[in-house]
Amino acid sequence: MTQRQEPRVVRVLLSPANVWRAAFAVVAVLAVVLFARFVLIDAGGLIVVVVMAWFISLAMEPAVRRLARHMRRGAAALLVMVAFALVSAIFLYLFGSLLAEQVAVLVRELPDILTGAVAWVNERFGTNYQISTILTSLNLTPQQAAQYAQDVLGNVLGVLGTVTGALVNAFTLLLLVFYLSADGPRLRLWLARLMPANFQRVFLTVWDVSLVKTGGYVWARLILATVNAAASAVVFLVLGMPSWLALGLWTGLIAQFVPTIGTYIAVVLPAVVGLVSPRPWIGLVALGWGVLYQQVENLVLEPRISGKSVDIHPGVAFAAVILGASLFGVVGALLAVPVVAMLLSLIDTFVKRQELVQPASTGHDGPRDAAAREDGPGGGQAPSPEPDAERTTPG
Repeated sequence: MTQRQEPRVVRVLLSPANVWRAAFAVVAVLAVVLFARFVLIDAGGLIVVVVMAWFISLAMEPAVRRLARHMRRGAAALLVMVAFALVSAIFLYLFGSLLAEQVAVLVRELPDILTGAVAWVNERFGTNYQISTILTSLNLTPQQAAQYAQDVLGNVLGVLGTVTGALVNAFTLLLLVFYLSADGPRLRLWLARLMPANFQRVFLTVWDVSLVKTGGYVWARLILATVNAAASAVVFLVLGMPSWLALGLWTGLIAQFVPTIGTYIAVVLPAVVGLVSPRPWIGLVALGWGVLYQQVENLVLEPRISGKSVDIHPGVAFAAVILGASLFGVVGALLAVPVVAMLLSLIDTFVKRQELVQPASTGHDGPRDAAAREDGPGGGQAPSPEPDAERTTPG
């Protein structure tokens, strides 16, 4: 007869040292949570400035790296910043007042442009659309549409004024850009030494990939936007289109938000403005110019300017811009595509593509599969194997 074993009782004794350690852990967690809340909410503007400075330094990297071969890196970064400031100052001196006047006129006449566009569609296609009916279906009135356009313009000008007009923010942005660009290599090594050996290689690879791929992408987008805006402005000026400078800048900047289809989206506004003008053929010529320039950019300009920078699918770029604008406004829309370019370059670096596995036969073979099975071993020539899938080796 076996003895019944008593259940073992486990007693936990809390010593004063354990109590103090638990209390210290709780206080530390609360401190981290409060600090994170402060960083995300109270210091959100500073984080935006730091992120913008980081991507501006990435855009400067190709030019700074080339100049650094002949001079100190700090002098190269300062030279690039001064050159950009001089070009911007010259542009604002020559066209600043004209651009501001054209943007104001374009925003003020936006309701009339919409009304004229609807009237043109009714005349050409025999429809009976009314601008009031369309706006009512969208829960808008002409006054609200004009107000929304002015609000959007005000937000854009407000962001630009906050970044470049406010003295403190402008000084902070320029200082961070210069520091990140001039001392980037030393900052990279200093941060790497703070990490364990296992993470140092990953961190250095991420940093290098971000500089090469993302910096090249941002630089290529800026060059393409400048070429597109300048060419479009000249074409619109020759055509005699109203607000030719504002529409040219609109076309060049918006076209580079979404590669490939961005030009078609950006040329819609100049085409509508031209169609409702006293000479409607200007709108058709502007539309044809957008299609022609897109072909020239895809076949000639972009392959030479973009080089080895990361390529982004138009749908992915468009979704990134919409998401960035929804979360962070205009700044999020500006930084969405560079952020996606960085993520895609990191995926190409660290993720290894596997060989494509052919699906197993389901028993419902088509005529081609049946013929291939009959011509298999012993029945004629065997089908040639599929080529191996492309492999990507992590950089």
